[in-house]
Formats: sequence, C-alpha cells, structure tokens
Amino acid sequence: MSAIQLAALARTSEPQSMLRRFLALDAAVTGANALAYLTLSGPLGRFLGADATLLLAVGAFLAVYAAAVGLLAARRQPPALGVRAVVEANLAWTAVSLAALALWLTPSTAGAVWTVLQALVVAAFAVLQHTALKACQDTWD
Repeated sequence: MSAIQLAALARTSEPQSMLRRFLALDAAVTGANALAYLTLSGPLGRFLGADATLLLAVGAFLAVYAAAVGLLAARRQPPALGVRAVVEANLAWTAVSLAALALWLTPSTAGAVWTVLQALVVAAFAVLQHTALKACQDTWD
C-alpha cells in the first residue's frame, strides 16, 4: 500500500495520526462486536450457529482487548512495542478464526460468512497498523 493510499484512507498524511486513527478504528469495531456478543449472545448464537456461552466469552475478551487498543490509540505517540503486539494479536486472531472455522466450528451459513468477513477485517487492521507504524518509524530515523 502506497503512502498516498494510506494517507487517503486515514484522511491525514501525518504518520502518528494515521497510526492512532487505525488503532482507534480497530478499538471501536472490536468494542462494537464485544457489545453485540455480550448483549445479544442468544439471538446472535442462533443466527450464527454458535454457542451463546462461546459468544459471551469472546465478547468479554473483545471488550478487554478493545479497551487496551483504545488506550494505546489515545497515547500521543503509541509505543512501537504495543502497536506490534496489536498487529500480532490481530494476525493471530485471523489465523485462529479461520482455523476454528475449518477444524471445529459448525456454524450456519451466516456464521461461516461472518467468521471469514471478520477475519478479513481484522487482517486489514493488522496491515494498516503495521504500515502506519513503519511510516512512523521512517520519520523517527
């Protein structure tokens, strides 16, 4: 992804702002998913073909994760180590989601589509955050 494409997507050409915006967007989307899983685990479980208890557990995890990413986004200069941890966690989430779908989950069609789509979104966050972090480090050098 070129710097111009990244800047257009983030609506800023300032690398630090780009990074913070991509982290904040990740936190917001993750938080929204957490809230949905925590408050609608029964209906969502039936629709997605997933166990409501699993959705509650995932929702609790996502709530904590969203808060941590949000705190990182709120920092004037998010530390590179923290951002790398978020990128790696997002990549791990993507891999585990797809592996779970292939190996042990038996969701409805909507659940299978949702699992793939959310994995792709999380992977995209990882790419955007990694690219923005690299742009920040280039300005530090």
